Amino acid sequence: MSRINRRALLLSSGGAVIASMGAATAHPTEPRRRDRVLSRDLRALINVHKATYAAFGKAIQERDAGNREHDRASRAEERALLAVCAYPAVREGDRRAKARYLLRIEARGELDLAEQMQALLRSTMWKG
Repeated sequence: MSRINRRALLLSSGGAVIASMGAATAHPTEPRRRDRVLSRDLRALINVHKATYAAFGKAIQERDAGNREHDRASRAEERALLAVCAYPAVREGDRRAKARYLLRIEARGELDLAEQMQALLRSTMWKG
């Protein structure tokens, strides 16, 4: 009875197959450096959200600011957060950074609008 298994097949196929497989799978769990780096686009969206969040906090603390200022700052912060939620993070670095950032927002109890959840879920759908 012939014993054919994956190892025997690879050994009989020659060194070229083994060499090419080794090169392709040398470090399958380690992403390329380019994939670990946060993109400029996502970094800009996060920075805009941080700035609008700070402006919203300032508008709340100011006693002279009227309700319109509070509302305007609140809407700007919501739009900025929605943009982060909607960003289609394709690379590993973007996915990790987006998840970490949004988990911090959610821990404060501020990731609660239906539009934010819908944008977040839609951003995970591949559009290829």
